Amino acid sequence: MSADLDAAVAAVRADVAALHGELVRYGLVVWTGGNVSGRVPGADLFVIKPSGVSYDDLAPENMILCDLDGTVVPGTPGSERSPSSDTAAHAYVYRHMPDVGGVVHTHSTYAVAWAARGEEIPCVVTAMADEFGGPVPVGPFAIIGDDSIGRGIVETLRGHRSRAVLMRSHGPFTIGVSARDAVKAAVMVEDVARAVHHAQQAGPLVPLPQEAIDQLYHRYQNVYGQSGDDRR
Repeated sequence: MSADLDAAVAAVRADVAALHGELVRYGLVVWTGGNVSGRVPGADLFVIKPSGVSYDDLAPENMILCDLDGTVVPGTPGSERSPSSDTAAHAYVYRHMPDVGGVVHTHSTYAVAWAARGEEIPCVVTAMADEFGGPVPVGPFAIIGDDSIGRGIVETLRGHRSRAVLMRSHGPFTIGVSARDAVKAAVMVEDVARAVHHAQQAGPLVPLPQEAIDQLYHRYQNVYGQSGDDRR
């Protein structure tokens, strides 16, 4: 690899390793479940965590570099380990959604509960309109191990405002313009899944009007925050 590509890979390794700590910080994972990946800018490569390794033991040097077919790049740091069991799903998303720079999967409790019911999270709070531009959709049931989950993610999210999908009977996957952006979406989908669940226990939900959703989404995505943010 060229010096520039080496530097880009090293930066993504460091970023992805650190972002796994955010999944722990926000209570989105248990044991070794869940994963973050990040696309290497300017290359058909991405970085993902190794399978079954404790979050306490994750470091840039044991992140795994893969091509967009999900094949581990031989001779690179971490290549002696097996990548995440969700690697094929991440690879499929990167191949078919070229604007995606990061993918995250968690088993966060409330989002998994909605996925177990096979029910989308309705857009009834402004935070959902801001972040997801409407309801969080449900994707099809798929078995782990090949690219079936990736196909379900792409089929559900392509053309959809939401950066989160609840894969039926499994849990949330999120995408973003960067790995950090996808992690933020994972944090936010659990937050709204919890809030809407509790609201539902008290009585019927009242969806936001589409006009209000559109206005909130536009403001949050294009006005709120600081220039240069991955997401406002």
